[in-house]
Amino acid sequence: MLNIGIIGAGRIGKVHAEGIMKYGAGARVLAIADPAMTEETAAWAKSLGIRDVGKEYRTILQNPEIGAVLICSSTDTHYALSLEALDAGKHVFCEKPVDTDVKRIREVAEKVAKTGLKYQVGFNRRFDHNFAALRREVAEGRVGDVHIVRVTSRDPAAPPPEYAARSGGMFLDMTIHDFDMVRYLSLSDVVEVFASAAVLVDPAIGRAGDVDTAVITLKLANGAIAVIDNSRRAAYGYDQRAEVFGSRGSVHTGNDTASTLVFSGEGGIVSEKPLYFFLERYMQSFVDELKEFVRAVENDTPVPVSAMDGLKPVLIALAAQKSMRENRPVKISEVE
Repeated sequence: MLNIGIIGAGRIGKVHAEGIMKYGAGARVLAIADPAMTEETAAWAKSLGIRDVGKEYRTILQNPEIGAVLICSSTDTHYALSLEALDAGKHVFCEKPVDTDVKRIREVAEKVAKTGLKYQVGFNRRFDHNFAALRREVAEGRVGDVHIVRVTSRDPAAPPPEYAARSGGMFLDMTIHDFDMVRYLSLSDVVEVFASAAVLVDPAIGRAGDVDTAVITLKLANGAIAVIDNSRRAAYGYDQRAEVFGSRGSVHTGNDTASTLVFSGEGGIVSEKPLYFFLERYMQSFVDELKEFVRAVENDTPVPVSAMDGLKPVLIALAAQKSMRENRPVKISEVE
């Protein structure tokens, strides 16, 4: 069984720890470290059966029992920790993004190629049951040639302004998932981006230098067009939908709900709202992406989301930021 060490015990670190220890991913968490480790978090980790809990991440990298490291710390640490973990001979699963600097991501990819170690980037939505089913339909040719891809992604509540100030901006912390989803569902790369954005949810987010509402149009290498619409706040819940339209038809997937209950009466027809929180919608996808990572390590097969797959959405996000600032379409080649 693969022994894993987790660096970062914040929300996503806890998600992965519980996913492995509670739901089974063919591995076990041997250690978890976070410089801000509290007694409460340490007690939680121990309750899961995690043996080594502390503040110093280097103890994980130096532990010969640990074969793989999950990097779940803040984005600004991903690059350095990735290189350290690879130098220590550990396979790596790194939460997105690897970095916001293109050169740094390429450096990590080069290090992966030199070491021959596994390196997977955490784009969990590829493993969501809805989107994975949609992708299979496209890959099997059911829609024919892809013409239009539509992705709707709206959060139930806006983050605090201080998060917006340090997240890298909405395109890099939220829309990056949708940029990856366009590539995943279309089976094509993005070549040009036009982004229109505004501050319509919370003026404090604007004062922090970010936006909270956007529509992004993308031109793809296969000739298709994609449209993404984002909002930081949807009053009715976590809105996650996608459609691929092509020469032979269309496939789409809607929101998950608590049940399929529909009430019909003289006042109208009412159904359940979408699930409210991202963990309700995507918990199984977090488990499944780690199962694929463990399988790749144990069987020495390619990971499903490589470092270069991690680079492409960052390039799109940087192009979207440039497009928004300059109010014009921006080719990906301009930011490479």
